[in-house]
Amino acid sequence: MALIVQKFGGTSVGSVERIEQVADKVAGFRDQGHDIVVVVSAMSGETNRLIELAHQIQDQPIPREMDVLVSTGEQVTTALLAMALHKRGKRAKSYNGSQVRILTDDAHTKARIREIDDARLHADLRAGNVVVVAGFQGVDEEGNITTLGRGGSDTTAVALAAALKADECQIYTDVDGVYTTDPRVVDGARRLEKITFEEMLEMASMGSKVLQIRAVEFAGKYNVPLRVLHSFQEGPGTLITFEEEDAMETPTIAGIAFNRDEAKLTILGVPDMPGVAFKILGPIGQANIEVDVIVQNVAEDNTTDFTFTVSRSELARGEEILKRTAADLGAREVRSDSRIAKISVVGVGMRSHAGVASQMFEALADVGINIQMITTSEIKISVIIEEKFLELAVRALHSSFGLDAEPIEDSAA
Repeated sequence: MALIVQKFGGTSVGSVERIEQVADKVAGFRDQGHDIVVVVSAMSGETNRLIELAHQIQDQPIPREMDVLVSTGEQVTTALLAMALHKRGKRAKSYNGSQVRILTDDAHTKARIREIDDARLHADLRAGNVVVVAGFQGVDEEGNITTLGRGGSDTTAVALAAALKADECQIYTDVDGVYTTDPRVVDGARRLEKITFEEMLEMASMGSKVLQIRAVEFAGKYNVPLRVLHSFQEGPGTLITFEEEDAMETPTIAGIAFNRDEAKLTILGVPDMPGVAFKILGPIGQANIEVDVIVQNVAEDNTTDFTFTVSRSELARGEEILKRTAADLGAREVRSDSRIAKISVVGVGMRSHAGVASQMFEALADVGINIQMITTSEIKISVIIEEKFLELAVRALHSSFGLDAEPIEDSAA
């Protein structure tokens, strides 16, 4: 029998009725003889409710006290699930992050896990208990409660699976696996039997919301087998693994990811000189604004136009900084555009298949979509386009790369 870590998100435990359903599922695995550790999020809407309470007291709540407050949401769920398991005749114990001793750094509201003391968990499992752990939280060296940031329960689950050397980490959510693209955009999107960690990491970073990117990074680092499953529907889900099929059999593209949270900043007519990129992006980086796609064009008059993308929430601040930089450098103009989106094709098969970029560009051209910016990695090609064409672009690419077809059995993608 296996040691399995199972994680249930906020919608999966959003009511007492749903917690009872989760208890049924966990009890079923226990009846099969498996050792089970369950990680739970707060009930859906609870974290937002707590944050709103904090903002009724302070416009900018103290981070330490914010962590004390929001961590209570997960503790409620752990206790209720443990009670539901006892009701079904299953021994269970609930723990918060400090009781398990999930040791983190002291970066309140966005802490990172340093180590986990697994002794108590192993003792409980040997005693026949289902262990229920509050996700999203830990404790620093001084004993202060910390939280891991939004989506941190996924990270908690993967970290526990790594520490316990679990056979599998199962992430239960409101979808039945990882799809070739968002089924709400493409009717023909299909569930993938398998996807590699590399592909999942790119999909998550490019906008796929199925898994939190930190959790995928953690799983890849510690080689934790991940499976995405539906909380209340039976099925095999999607296995995220290191294994790749033979290059000849690997589909070229695993999926199409997209992100609407994109904005573009352009500084025009900058004198072309060594270090100009640093002079433009240095102040942006110092303001802790993340930059994504970058394009630089040098004109014949020895000036350069420099364009980069940021998240929409950072556009106003980035534009303000860039205008100051433009004045310092003697640039001609600063422009901004928040009506853009990023779309990416992802697949490890790119390593062994030529012509992916040209196929992507042809598919977009055939439906009249102009490409504004391009960036690539070994297994990904991303383009920036007008947001109004996003869904058309996703459907065109999904069809062009044959992702509407029936899945190939035992596909690595």
